[in-house]
Amino acid sequence: MTASSPVVAIIGGGFSGASVAWHLHEIVPDGLRVVIVEPHADIGRGLAYSSQDPSHRINIPAKRMNIGAGQETHFHDWLVAGNYAAADPEAKIDAEKLYPTRQAFGSYVKDQIESLGASIVHVQSRAIALERDGKGWRIRCANGETIEADIAVLAVCHTPPDTPFSLKALQSHPRFFADPWQADPLRSIAPDDSVLIVGTGLTMADTVATLDRLGHRGRILAVSRHGLRSRPHANNNEDVYGDFLQPPPPQTALELLRRVRATIRAAKNEGQPWQAVIDQVRYQGQDIWGALSTLERARLLRHLRTFWDVHRFRIAPQVHDVLERRIQQGTLAIRAASVRAQAQHDAKISVEFRARHSRDWTTQSFDAVVLATGPAHGTVFDHDPLLSQIRKAGLAGPDPLKLGIAVDGKGRAIGAENSANPLYIAGPLARGTFGELMGISDLARYANVIAGDIGNQIGSMRDNLQKQARI
Repeated sequence: MTASSPVVAIIGGGFSGASVAWHLHEIVPDGLRVVIVEPHADIGRGLAYSSQDPSHRINIPAKRMNIGAGQETHFHDWLVAGNYAAADPEAKIDAEKLYPTRQAFGSYVKDQIESLGASIVHVQSRAIALERDGKGWRIRCANGETIEADIAVLAVCHTPPDTPFSLKALQSHPRFFADPWQADPLRSIAPDDSVLIVGTGLTMADTVATLDRLGHRGRILAVSRHGLRSRPHANNNEDVYGDFLQPPPPQTALELLRRVRATIRAAKNEGQPWQAVIDQVRYQGQDIWGALSTLERARLLRHLRTFWDVHRFRIAPQVHDVLERRIQQGTLAIRAASVRAQAQHDAKISVEFRARHSRDWTTQSFDAVVLATGPAHGTVFDHDPLLSQIRKAGLAGPDPLKLGIAVDGKGRAIGAENSANPLYIAGPLARGTFGELMGISDLARYANVIAGDIGNQIGSMRDNLQKQARI
């Protein structure tokens, strides 16, 4: 590095990597070179926002999503400036709310990164190894290129769902779809096929919306352990309600649950929806999470995570309407049940079910089975070759709750010697330490934390180099 040109390498060019790059440019606007290693053609789309399916929509109003551009409505304003609603009239729910496609948000992030110009360098390849090189880093890419950097940020995307043990016997079956984000396989499902979807959250909703758009009108059964689906948004609600930090934040999962329930009752008495309370929990979520011990965090995950997910990650109105219509038509049912299946080679797939609170198993047959259980963050070191190499090198390891990667309060990976090293972990894989890191606003705030600490490092590097030059 020279005093004027430090290099920051970001592995992963989805939203998390793009947001770190954007915030870095804000904090260190001059003389900084950011190299983003990303195999896809566009920076900012990642897995979630590369979908070209028009039925896949952002699940919060556009006014509440942005890369961190100084004003909360930046994405909404970008859509309005481009007259987006004219091309996608279904995006407009009312005069104030837009729920555009996920592809549109990916285009917005891509546009923001491109506006930064030559300070952002895109290496369109996959990183296959990350190594320490003195005080810096060396990244080896699948295309044969080697990148040397002063600072490294790991911003890998979501991992695909992990097939439950009870369904692993179906993995080789041609009608078992383990990754619903791949739209092309879903096209092979015929209009009258009966479909089982394992999982009842947002991924299930997207899958139903895609099948419906493709003309599917057959029977769909969605199952999960609790049988809960994502809740809709409140009408005309933009406010938050309650305060979970004063007096001191809850010390146990049970105390948190009781305070949330009491606050929802108080909100109802004042004519406020429960969504306003849950939004406040989300805004204060990292401080709430930080006040809990590891044991209480584990209890929260075990007993409350499913309920939190369906209330926190609400569904886009357009997708909600599809689910409601299918339920009313009798072509979609959502059940609380356990599932299991044996290896089979027939065209039909027989699956056994045990309803919640029941001991009896029943059997049903389906033409296709779709896995929609969400990203398997707890298995990233097993399924991602780069992360496996990083772990073997002692640079990072899983967090105690198996939510992703162990990091310290600055977002730096905790290595084999249980101490932080200069490898930053951006995105949802750091949520074992920071708590809620799945929504765009949460990821953007966390990216700003990482960028701020990197900015401090770069300032120190430059100061040291200037001192050495004077000696």
